[in-house]
Amino acid sequence: MEKILVTGGLGFIGSNLIKLLLKKKYTVLNVDKITYASNFYNVSEFKDHKRYKFHKCDLNNEKKLKRIITAFKPDGIFNVAAETHVDRSIDGPKNFIYSNIIGTFNILEIIRKNKIKTKLLHISTDEVYGDIIKGRSKETDSYKPSSPYAASKASSDHLVTSYVRTYKIPAIVTNCSNNFGPKQHPEKLIPKLVYNILNNKSLPIYGKGKNSREWIYVEDHCEALIKVFKNGKLGEFYNIGSNYNLDNLSVVKKLLSIAMKKIKLGKNVKIKFVKDRPGHDMRYAIDSKKIKKELRWMPKINFMNGLKKTFDWYYANQKYYSNLSKKDISKRLGSSK
Repeated sequence: MEKILVTGGLGFIGSNLIKLLLKKKYTVLNVDKITYASNFYNVSEFKDHKRYKFHKCDLNNEKKLKRIITAFKPDGIFNVAAETHVDRSIDGPKNFIYSNIIGTFNILEIIRKNKIKTKLLHISTDEVYGDIIKGRSKETDSYKPSSPYAASKASSDHLVTSYVRTYKIPAIVTNCSNNFGPKQHPEKLIPKLVYNILNNKSLPIYGKGKNSREWIYVEDHCEALIKVFKNGKLGEFYNIGSNYNLDNLSVVKKLLSIAMKKIKLGKNVKIKFVKDRPGHDMRYAIDSKKIKKELRWMPKINFMNGLKKTFDWYYANQKYYSNLSKKDISKRLGSSK
C-alpha cells in the first residue's frame, strides 16, 4: 500500500486529490500551513479515515517539514501547496515568493540532503506560458509568465527540473488549465459567482468579460495527476487540459442558466463589469496531446455537467462558507485590502 504526502491538502485541488487517493487505496498524509484558503470543511468527509492523517506545517519551516517527511517515508509527494490567486500576487507578491518558490526549494533540499527515496510530483499551471492568442501552448514552449503568481510558479518549475538534472531527484512537473469544482475558495471566478447568486449579489466580471480560459473539472485533473504519478516519465512535463475554452462572460451566462433551474434569482443578481486587473492575459490554452497519447488519459466531465455539479455542491454545502472570513468572500475579485 503506497504512502502519499500531499502538501496543501486543505485547499481546493489538494482536498479533491486526497479524496481520490483514498478511494484508490493509498495512505495519505496531508501537510498544510492553514492559510485563508484552507478549509477543514474540505476534508470533513474523510477526516476520520484510517488511512488519512493531517499535520500542520509551513513549507518554509524546513526543520519541521524534514521531521514529517523522514518519519512518514512517503512513496510519493504531491506538491499542491501554493499561493494561487493572481490578484493577490499583484497586491502583494512576497507571500508567493516564499510559498511557491522557497517552499518548493525546501522540499527538494530535504529529498536531496537526506537521500529520501520518493517521487515528487510538482503541480503547476498553464499561466507560466503566458498569453496565447491563437493555438495552444505545448510542453516544449518557452515560459512567458505575466503576473507575479505565474512567475513564482515558473521559477518553482525550473527549480524542480534543475534538481532532476543536477541531483537526479525523481520528479515530474504538470501544468494544468483552469480548474473548477467543489471546495474552491470564492476568491476565484466560478465559486465567487455561485456565492453571489446564492446571496443576491451582483456578479463582477473583469473588463468586458472577453478573457478566455481553458476549463477543466477538478476530478479530471486529479485523475490525471495520479496517472502521471504512476506512469509518467521522470523529468518530463505534462500539460493537463480539457481542450475547451470559454470566455468569462459566457461562463456567467451558462452558470445563470443552471442557477435559474434550481432557485429564484434575487433582484441584485446582475452582471457588473469592473475595472480590469493590471496585465490581464487575454487567453490561456494548452496542448494536452502528450498525456492523452502517452498515458491514455482523457477528461470525462464536460463543462456544463461539471458546472451543474459545482453549483449543486455549493447549494447543498453552504456550511462551507462558514469557515471562511467574510471579508475574503465579499470583497471585489482579488483585492487583499
